[in-house]
Amino acid sequence: MAPSAGTRFFLTARDGGTPLAEQAVLPSRDNAHGLPVVFVQPQRRFQTMEGFGGAFTESAAVTWQALEPPQRERVLHDYFSREQGHGYRLCRVHMNSCDFSLGNYANADVPGDVDLAHFTIERDRRALIPFIRAAQRVAGEPIKMLVSPWSPPAWMKSNGQMNRGGTLLPRYRHAWARCFVRFIEEYQKEGIPVWGVSVQNEPAAVQSWDSCIYSAEEERDFVRDFLGPALEQAGLGHVRIIVWDHNRDHMVERASVVYSDPQAACYVWGTGFHWYGENHFDHVQLLHDAWPDKQLLFTEGCQEGGPHHGSWDLGERYARSMINDINRWTVGWIDWNLLLDASGGPNHVGNLCSAPMLADASGSTVSHQNSFYYIGHFARFVQPGAQRVLCSATREDLEATAFINPDGSTATVVMNRTHEQIDFALHHAGGHFVTALPPRSIATFVAAPA
Repeated sequence: MAPSAGTRFFLTARDGGTPLAEQAVLPSRDNAHGLPVVFVQPQRRFQTMEGFGGAFTESAAVTWQALEPPQRERVLHDYFSREQGHGYRLCRVHMNSCDFSLGNYANADVPGDVDLAHFTIERDRRALIPFIRAAQRVAGEPIKMLVSPWSPPAWMKSNGQMNRGGTLLPRYRHAWARCFVRFIEEYQKEGIPVWGVSVQNEPAAVQSWDSCIYSAEEERDFVRDFLGPALEQAGLGHVRIIVWDHNRDHMVERASVVYSDPQAACYVWGTGFHWYGENHFDHVQLLHDAWPDKQLLFTEGCQEGGPHHGSWDLGERYARSMINDINRWTVGWIDWNLLLDASGGPNHVGNLCSAPMLADASGSTVSHQNSFYYIGHFARFVQPGAQRVLCSATREDLEATAFINPDGSTATVVMNRTHEQIDFALHHAGGHFVTALPPRSIATFVAAPA
């Protein structure tokens, strides 16, 4: 069967060509005997996708503000325009400071102010909120926003500081839950609705930057007795609560403690996870199998240790994680910083990292890393509300996943991380045909609605 006239082919390859460029679909070939096959069956459907996106951090926001106006618009359109860019619709923002802030700060910074009389988001109005509003302008609609704290205010903690771990003092749990409510309410007043919150970013890591430790039992109890009730009482029961928000290694045991308590579990939408450390993709599947009624969300990932200019491994790390996580029931995938400077900062403790876009010191140039393009092979073609469909490959070197969009089109993403071209037969909604992936490349095949 020849490919449908509605089938389109987009490619990004290390060895030449424009990234995300549309290619001519190769003609069908009668004899595909012996070739690997990527098989797609749109009638067999799985989870519904919430979307893709990145994180609005203070560092990203001040870097964006320092750009010249044309470059600011380019960043916005490349990320948030559905017609010209990735169409990001699921993003993250920190409550209080994080390592990618210009320094420690808290919305409730007056010691002992348990009534939150001095609560303010004035710091966010300097850079974060203007960046988010500009993104919403280009998107033409609200962006689903996940709010994550790195630390409560220093005065609420056992170590008296926002950095280096410490724990939330029990006597301040009610006030801290109310901080979530106030933050959501203040953002709503700014025209930024909050889609969900995580309890704590990386609750098992004592970092030199903003951090706070929760045991699984402490997280369970805080959700059950404080955060869940506080949101409900404020009329914010629709805001999703996400637990863990840390690496895949311990996600099963951590979520198990919360989900095994019916009162706590009733408040929790799902589990968030990161990619640092070992991959443990099997844990994503295990958690779905054990609690299929709870959702899975990738909430943070980036390449650590500086900007990594020009590294092709960056994009492949993204795509490998996205394919493996999504094929194991993950419903959304959120990158870390949307934008950083050429050093991989600013970062108030020197924890420099890469980002899909890096800006030069003059503000006149933004460079797109290959991670930007690899993410685009998903975000540009998999619409919010798409469903993952059955997809298999007969050769392990062809890493693949597939979706049917709300408009009926089918998007199949296939990656080749080897150093050789791989010819294969693609059997999908647009027909059966033979094509090829160059070494170190990724492609998206989009079939028009049947």
